[in-house]
Amino acid sequence: MAERVIPLFDQRVAALAAPRPQAAQPPSGHVADTRGRPLRDLRISVTDRCNFRCSYCMPKEVFDKDYPYLPHSELLTFEEITRVARLFLAHGVRKIRLTGGEPLLRKNIERLIEQLAALRTVDGTPPELTLTTNGSLLARKARALRDAGLQRVTVSLDGLDDAVFQRMNDVGFPVAEVLRGIEAAQAAGLAPIKVNMVVKRGTNDDQIVPMARHFRGSGVTLRLIEYMDVGSSNGWCMDEVLPSAEVLARLQVAFALVPLEASAPGETAERWGYAGSDGRHDPALGEIGLISSVTRAFCRDCNRARLSTEGRLYLCLFAERGYDLRALLRGGASDADIAASIAAIWQGRADRYSEIRGQLPPETRQRARRIEMSYIGG
Repeated sequence: MAERVIPLFDQRVAALAAPRPQAAQPPSGHVADTRGRPLRDLRISVTDRCNFRCSYCMPKEVFDKDYPYLPHSELLTFEEITRVARLFLAHGVRKIRLTGGEPLLRKNIERLIEQLAALRTVDGTPPELTLTTNGSLLARKARALRDAGLQRVTVSLDGLDDAVFQRMNDVGFPVAEVLRGIEAAQAAGLAPIKVNMVVKRGTNDDQIVPMARHFRGSGVTLRLIEYMDVGSSNGWCMDEVLPSAEVLARLQVAFALVPLEASAPGETAERWGYAGSDGRHDPALGEIGLISSVTRAFCRDCNRARLSTEGRLYLCLFAERGYDLRALLRGGASDADIAASIAAIWQGRADRYSEIRGQLPPETRQRARRIEMSYIGG
């Protein structure tokens, strides 16, 4: 197995200044990057803090008690987030996902959800409003989140076996509490629920079939994600990646599965449905998703932008630098100027890291100071 190296440095490198176009054209409802990819999905990180210490995201070796988290004054306020989200919607964004860190740690998150739920897309409809959580606070917050206008949640859960899961979250948090949160979310109407499982070879790959069996027929979609080289602190090595093709092979030994069409343009997951006795997909049994960002890149259709906790715009999960929108928000820029800057940034986008990962020399990948997942969300 390759040597694991966890570099110690601050993830927040200097930001790029957001461009200020000379002539600010009003948003047309559609903006495309250099590869023709539209802007449709905005992921907003509302905190850089988390109460878990998952080794693939916020390992204790780096994110310890002395780690310098952002002070509250540097975080975007709910009003600033809502303002910039409205401008993204004017460019054609249809879906907003709140992330972190753990977004439910952000105090009064329900107020932000209420503000975002009141926004409208260029079609005059409410945006799809979702949230990704580790589930630790979901049981107590699910009803309030739904009442505020949240439509659905995605829950991270990396195994059903308590020993495996607690080893991965590294804070001793039990599986039962996450499952209780999922049940509360279902009862509150935050559906359809997705459960994300990051698969690491030799760590939790024995949980693949038990997880699928548990959620089969429950109304919850399990998505199995290849362990990715996001950020620079998780000591990623290819030896720990279990390709989705192998994951599928294991599942097909246990279940009859049939391929399904993508649910939307830019869909990251390859969908497989559980087959009934007639050999066709039985919707009552549900489906699973395979996210293969290491072995089968989906850069070609990627339509997602990411806004960090402190207002930096990132164009790729594997980005090294972001554009400082907070400086515009707090520097007196008009909505027209900020919208024009967003358009200019997206129109210059050419990111396709997952497509070229295999062509990069190992030393180049190791030197890259990519932004941590806990800072811009997954």
